[in-house]
Amino acid sequence: MSRRLSILVYHRVLARPDPLQPALPDTRLFERHMTLLKRCFHVLPLSHAVERLRQGTLPARAACITFDDGYADNAGCALPILQRLGLSATFFIASDYLDGGRMWNDDVIAAVRHASQPVLHLDAPGCDALQLRTLHQKQQAIEQLQRALKYLPAQQRQALARSLAPDRQAELMMRSEDVRTLLAAGMEIGAHTASHPILARQTDADAYADMQRGKAALEDITQAPVHLFAYPNGKPGVDFDQRHADMARRLGFRAAVTTAPGAAHAASDPLQLPRYTPWERDRPRFLLRLLASRRH
Repeated sequence: MSRRLSILVYHRVLARPDPLQPALPDTRLFERHMTLLKRCFHVLPLSHAVERLRQGTLPARAACITFDDGYADNAGCALPILQRLGLSATFFIASDYLDGGRMWNDDVIAAVRHASQPVLHLDAPGCDALQLRTLHQKQQAIEQLQRALKYLPAQQRQALARSLAPDRQAELMMRSEDVRTLLAAGMEIGAHTASHPILARQTDADAYADMQRGKAALEDITQAPVHLFAYPNGKPGVDFDQRHADMARRLGFRAAVTTAPGAAHAASDPLQLPRYTPWERDRPRFLLRLLASRRH
């Protein structure tokens, strides 16, 4: 266990708690996580950690911090905390959503948040009459809608989510200057495809093109090579498979991360590294679950 690598994955850090998304950390919780992580682990940039894992020189209790998708609060809320604590993180960005884009799951959340009727109807399996009278029902509706839409064909999924969303919404994703700000602050930038598709549901040609386009877009923004990649959704055998790991290798990625639980070790494929999602809100549970993930 002493030479295993724990990779944490976050998506958003909110300025304040959101009752509709209780699993998302706000700045106070994220700072508690990061403070404890710094105290108990040796936090490394992902690229350095992967290289040291390969060389067999990984320090004891090694850990990395990563973010997926490219939300603006990564730069606005998470970055100041990371800088204050002297920590590095890697930000995996889906390039199509920069500069005003919006992900389909955020349309779903906005639809529930701003619904004017107590029942929401959608032409999707199990979503014909979702109750929205209580906070718990709204949370359940969001989970049910996202579960029903996630594996639909991309265009159908986007159209259904957009049909629910209110006309005017706050901008949630990074702008190109945010990406450059992160890089200038010493953070790492990784690719997360361009349009965040389920790669296993695409043709090989489309999957490769989307991965390539996302990498090229970020390299154009940063004027620097992008060598790190995160598979959208990231479940091995469900959202991607060995074909896509081979594509990542051909595109020049040196490491790629999944959402398979556990910790990386010397025999891990650097293009299929596991990651841990820290859901716990109190310090002891956060630390215990993180330590337990290293035995997975």
